[in-house]
Formats: sequence, C-alpha cells, structure tokens
Amino acid sequence: MAHPQGRESAVEVAASYEIRIKGKVGDPVLASFTELDASIKPAETVLRGELADQAALHGLLDRIQSLGLELIEIRQVGMDTRTGS
Repeated sequence: MAHPQGRESAVEVAASYEIRIKGKVGDPVLASFTELDASIKPAETVLRGELADQAALHGLLDRIQSLGLELIEIRQVGMDTRTGS
C-alpha cells in the first residue's frame, strides 16, 4: 500500500521544545519533569528538552494540566529527523 505523499511510516521525528509555565514551579513539581531542563525566571518557569514525537508532546501537556499549571507558551525550537528500521 502506498503512503500519502510526503509521509513515510519509517521516519520518526523528534523535536526540541520550550515550554513556558506561569509562576515559579517548586522542586516537588519540577521532579515530574525529569526529562526536561528547567530554569526559573521571576514570573515564569521555562522547561526545555527534546520529545520523541507528538504523543510525547501530548503526554507532557496532559501532565502540565493535571498538575494545575498554567501554560503560557509552547514553542518548537529545533528538529532532529531519525530514520527507523
């Protein structure tokens, strides 16, 4: 079966993201985001890191929501394409 134009199932795309959360997030909550680097600014907490795919991004956003954090911005800051086998 042919794949739709421009899409191949053997390619997995990982991307780097910067996520801004309102306020200073404390250490116990930051422990929920061990896969990301965190920096605390005066009015926000910035999380940075690479996520494997869209499912990982949605899981991260669900975690932010379930912790009651207020998302300010999410931005893709880089891309890395890997071919799967």
